[in-house]
Parts: sequence; structure tokens; C-alpha cells
Amino acid sequence: MPKPVSRTTKPARKKIAVAAVAYEPLLLARLKDPAEAAAYVEAAIEDGDQPALMMALRHVAQAQGGISKLARKSKLTREATYRMLSATGNPELRSLTAILDAAGLRLSVKPVGPRMG
Repeated sequence: MPKPVSRTTKPARKKIAVAAVAYEPLLLARLKDPAEAAAYVEAAIEDGDQPALMMALRHVAQAQGGISKLARKSKLTREATYRMLSATGNPELRSLTAILDAAGLRLSVKPVGPRMG
């Protein structure tokens, strides 16, 4: 004997599509400014999320002519640079500083505030 089907469910609501604004072209335009690029990378470093830092560096590279151009300027191979700037990238300090230098940036350290104790 077939199981009875309930007719008490409401009809499905139509989903309204919202037009999305592509953020990358605007972001890349802003990252051409060295001060904006520095603030963007610094925010990624402060966040402490390595994949986010690698993505920020990729965006800066794209804004400045692409990863291949950045690799040439930093005297690193294109393949190594792509690998380094991937979400799982883990560049050595000298490679990271070479990439930052090629992008017109540098790594610096500053105190976080007064020490307690």
C-alpha cells in the first residue's frame, strides 16, 4: 500500500538574484598605489592568516603587472613565485623579502605597545 503524501507544505519561494559587483578590478586599481598596497599587506600580516597573506601578495603582484613580472623583478623563477604565492605557499624569508622588494614594499617590525610586567 503506497504511503499517503501530505499536501500541507507551502510552495517554494522564488529566490531573487542580486547583482554582484566584481571587487577585484577596483581592488587591483587601488593596489597600484604603494601606500594602499602596503596597508593591504600589513593588514593581512596582522590578521595572522598565511593563506590571506599569500592572496594579498598575489593581488599586489597582479596590480603591478602580474606574477610573471614580479618574478622577473625579484629574480625568482615564475614557477617558484606562483607556488610561493599560492594559498599553501610558505616562502622563505629571503624569497618573501625579494617579492616585497620587487613590489616596492619592505618588511618592518614595530612595537605593539608598552610591555606589562
